[in-house]
Amino acid sequence: RDVLELASHFASLVVILRSLYKQRKQKHRAMSVKTIAVLVAMEAEAAPLVERLGLQKQEKSPFAGPLPAVVFTGLVGDTTVHVCINGPALGFGVDSVGTVPAALTAYQACHVLRPDLLINAGTAGGFAAKGGSVGDVYLATRFCNHDRRIQIPGFDTYGIGAVDAARCPNLTDALGFKTGVVSTGNSLDCPSVDHENLQKNDASVKEMEAAGVAHVARMFGIPLIAVKAITDIVDGDKTTHDEFMENLAAAAKALQDAVPKVIAFVAGKKIEDL
Repeated sequence: RDVLELASHFASLVVILRSLYKQRKQKHRAMSVKTIAVLVAMEAEAAPLVERLGLQKQEKSPFAGPLPAVVFTGLVGDTTVHVCINGPALGFGVDSVGTVPAALTAYQACHVLRPDLLINAGTAGGFAAKGGSVGDVYLATRFCNHDRRIQIPGFDTYGIGAVDAARCPNLTDALGFKTGVVSTGNSLDCPSVDHENLQKNDASVKEMEAAGVAHVARMFGIPLIAVKAITDIVDGDKTTHDEFMENLAAAAKALQDAVPKVIAFVAGKKIEDL
C-alpha cells in the first residue's frame, strides 16, 4: 500500500513539474515574431495569397486526426509563415466556413505550429453607416459574437464573448487600413435580431470565423490580429449573397496585397512594437 501511495504521489509530482515546465517555456518564448500562422476559411480567399507568398503545400497534414485543414508553409524573409485553410466540409463539397471549423483549425495551428502571432484573414461584410465600402481592408480592434443569444446573467456576456485583438497602432499607422470591431455569426444573412446585436457590438465588420479563432487564441495566450476585406455592405440595398459572390475575387485580391504587407511589417518585431 505504501508503495502504491508513493507511486501516486510521484506521478502527481511529475504532472506538476511538466505543467511548470510548460508555463516557464511559454513565459520565455521568443518575444519577437518569428513564426506566423495565417488562418483562412475559404480556398478562394487563400489561393492568391499562397501564390503571392510562394508557399508550398504540406502534403502530409501536420495536424492530428481527420481534420480536413490544408497547410501551406514557407519562409518570408527570415520568418516562417503557415497559411492554414479550414479545408473541405466532408460530405458537402464546399469550404468549411463558420466558427466551428475555424476554432478546430486554430486549435491545431496553436498546438502544433506554435506561432508567435495569429492572423485571421478573410472576406467580410461592411457597413455604410460606419463608412465602409466594398474593397476596404480592416484591422480588427476587438472580436464579438452577434448570434449567441443566451439571456441568462453571466451567460449573456459569455455569449457575446468579447476578446480584444492584439494592439497594433504602429501597423495601423504604417498601412493606413481602417479599424473596427469584428463581429462573428454563423449565417450569411442578417435578420433584424442580428442587426440589432451588431449595432450593440459597435461592429464595423460582419463575418463568420474570427470570434471562434479569438476564443482559441485566448486559451493559448497567442496574440491575434485580423485582416478583413469587404465584399458586401450589410446595410446596403443589394442582396448579400449576390454582392458577396460578385466581389469575392476582388476581395481575395485585396487580401493578396494586404496580408503580405502585414507580414512584412510584423516580422521580427516584438509584439509590443506592433
